[in-house]
Amino acid sequence: MELYYEHEADEIYVRHIREENADGNGYTMHIHERCEIYYFIDGNADYLVEGSEYRMKRGSLLVMRPGEVHRAKLLANGIYERYAVNFPISFFDDIDPERRLTNLYTDRPLGINNLYEKPELEYLFEQLCEDHTDEYDRRLAAYRILIEILSKLDNEFKGRHEKTKKEKNVKNSTFEKILKYVNGHIFDELSVTILAEKFYLSRSQIGRLFKQSIGASPWEYITVKRLIASREMLSSGMSAGETAEKCGFGDYSSFYRAYVKRYGESPKNNFS
Repeated sequence: MELYYEHEADEIYVRHIREENADGNGYTMHIHERCEIYYFIDGNADYLVEGSEYRMKRGSLLVMRPGEVHRAKLLANGIYERYAVNFPISFFDDIDPERRLTNLYTDRPLGINNLYEKPELEYLFEQLCEDHTDEYDRRLAAYRILIEILSKLDNEFKGRHEKTKKEKNVKNSTFEKILKYVNGHIFDELSVTILAEKFYLSRSQIGRLFKQSIGASPWEYITVKRLIASREMLSSGMSAGETAEKCGFGDYSSFYRAYVKRYGESPKNNFS
């Protein structure tokens, strides 16, 4: 049975989707300005997060922080069922000002420690999608359940984080090194040619690595990362012109075209 359920309680956006005939070619690169919790129910899939590949099974839970690129990789067409919850990091400003519950978003390298096996939490995602006749009840339920989910992940993350800090060269593949370099120089001059020369690969090899692991071209990846950063700069009051320059766009017209293509409106309109 096909299913598409969604609702938003304040700034908590919840979805439950079941597709009976999902197309393995239909899932491309995703990137959000909010934190995400993804919970896998059914299907035959891997999940890619910033070059790391995770095998999905019922109860697999992934956390993705704002700006962390991810995509589903269906290994066969057919059933694909999952929950997804998105919320801004500012959601915790009042109830957790020290951000202890969000360390797994803020204190974690890209593509590291995204996956938790939590079949025992399925009932909480079911509760998130229960019907409430009263919108206030829906809001309270969303707050309570989200806090409970993150609380249950917190202790496990702390143990993993300490272990990760002690390990050296956690990520060693060539592609992971490329991603680390790109994210460390995202506002600098970047191109496929520069990456190819630095990592002793051909331009076509660089392109294939990105397509296979990210589901997008190198330039698409770089552009979307810059645009996510531009939203933060614009929201802080920086002018559109200065933002374009700070984010590494060669000129304002390039920034404007990319911004409008992604967000559907002018950067000058968004935060004025």
